[in-house]
Amino acid sequence: MSNLKVFRVRGARATEIPGASVAVERELQSLIEANMEAMLGIRFLATEYRTGRHRGRVDSLGLDENGTPVVIEYKRSRDQNVISQALSYLVWLRDHHHEFERLVADRLGPEAAGAVDWSNPRVVCVAGEFTYHDTVAVEEIGRRIDLVTYRVFDDVVTLQLITSVAGTRAASSRTNAPAASHMTGSGPVVSVQQRLEGAPAKLKELFDAVDERLLVPEGARMEPQQHYFTYRRMKNFATVRVQPRKEVVAVNLNLDPATVELEEGFTRDVTKVGCLGISGVEVSLRSRADLERAEGLILRSVAAS
Repeated sequence: MSNLKVFRVRGARATEIPGASVAVERELQSLIEANMEAMLGIRFLATEYRTGRHRGRVDSLGLDENGTPVVIEYKRSRDQNVISQALSYLVWLRDHHHEFERLVADRLGPEAAGAVDWSNPRVVCVAGEFTYHDTVAVEEIGRRIDLVTYRVFDDVVTLQLITSVAGTRAASSRTNAPAASHMTGSGPVVSVQQRLEGAPAKLKELFDAVDERLLVPEGARMEPQQHYFTYRRMKNFATVRVQPRKEVVAVNLNLDPATVELEEGFTRDVTKVGCLGISGVEVSLRSRADLERAEGLILRSVAAS
């Protein structure tokens, strides 16, 4: 059971609100599907999706903030089969790239379909409870899996990321592994990892300081993508790019530009410029002093994740 406690305060008196599971599993599924982007940072694609000869239906299919396909499975309480069932659908997903991309095109448009990243598809299992053995097992499986628990407190629903396994990225027809580059019609595309490796020592030191700061929040983890490093908890709270020519570490934060006092050369609105990474506020860091200056913005973005 979750150790999270919720209290209703009236004056100076605090009364505990007991947590509970939903009455039926479909209630949980419908709630998250209707609010998937807000709750999990995943764009909803389909519900109860039939897998044909593979047998069964995927509870939910989605596309996450980095363009990665996601299988989401739900259990109202605890069920040892939820992880194995989700992994079974992951096998189906890996064999049906074109079918999934058609679904993305129908729901989100051809541009999103063309940018699907198949290098490390993701599984999210949502349940009332997971055992210690569940958390150990997903570490050994070697796939990208998030285990998320939920509790209902009257009209409040909590989600808690119990464990997250990064899995192993592999080269794909769409997106190569982070350490590799690929050719396009305009020449080689350099990965963010290559840019970091080729950067001046001063910029590498600044990136290390940024990386250390962004990994401070509880549950934070870094996941390399092709063009940027992602920092997330339940959802992305920062994406980072290294720009050697400008001698800048660019940090995109999940903030509404209208709520930030933008400063030329330091912060800018990237919601309408087709940026790589989070489309919110970009902060250009040139020194550790800039990193300290951005502390308040980082805290706000983390709080939203």
